Amino acid sequence: MVSNNFFTEELSDPRFESNGLRYITIKSTALKSRGDITVFVPAGELLTKNLPVVILLHGVYGSHWAWSSKAGVHLTAQKLIDSGQIKPMILAMPSDGLFRDGSGYLNQNQTNYEDWIVQDVRLALINLIPSVSSESVFFISGLSMGGYGALRLGAKYPQVFKSFSGLSSITEFDQIGRFYEPETFHELADAVIQPESVLENILLNREKIGPFRFDCGQDDELIKANRALHTALKKHGITHVFEELTGQHDWAYWEKAIGKSLIFFSSL
Repeated sequence: MVSNNFFTEELSDPRFESNGLRYITIKSTALKSRGDITVFVPAGELLTKNLPVVILLHGVYGSHWAWSSKAGVHLTAQKLIDSGQIKPMILAMPSDGLFRDGSGYLNQNQTNYEDWIVQDVRLALINLIPSVSSESVFFISGLSMGGYGALRLGAKYPQVFKSFSGLSSITEFDQIGRFYEPETFHELADAVIQPESVLENILLNREKIGPFRFDCGQDDELIKANRALHTALKKHGITHVFEELTGQHDWAYWEKAIGKSLIFFSSL
């Protein structure tokens, strides 16, 4: 359907949805093309107003369906809600915009992948999900490249996100190249307006950001980068939570670890 905010907005039919998952496709102003979002609405909460929202960002190679179909994050969230460990919350899982092996959630000269997350995804949720409104509190989290996006955007936009977290996070732009098809990483590097550092964004907004956390598996190839970020944050006196957990850079780790971030957000 045509919207006042986007040229088109498409929402899945509730008759064919299952396990609380809904699907959105909008004509994104930032992407200048269509963008997809998978949304989890907890059982019985469809008409509850102003629920908090956690935006979950996927890693390289993935898309909007990754968190639900490779980690079952919606099932984890529902179990935590049912057991009283977290309050009811919406999970929104957008595509990164599908640039090459991954956009890094960075604005480029032609396409604004950062604005897609910070502006268009939020507005689409407010428009199309009855439980979400302009009064809803927003959080952001992600894994690997999505961790880079979540930590960076959470720190960069404290007026938008109450808190943020990262799992197995890339912490500096160049680390994305480890996961890229070697001969094409230069296309991302050439396209982005400004490669950014997680630490630099946190330091720039240190007086404004809320509580945040990040974790990484002890056998993860990014553990050294995450330890270095932790050490730098301590050196600068930035309050944060960092946990080293058992695991590697894989879905088995993220499926288990995401619950810690949901619990953390719910406690704020």
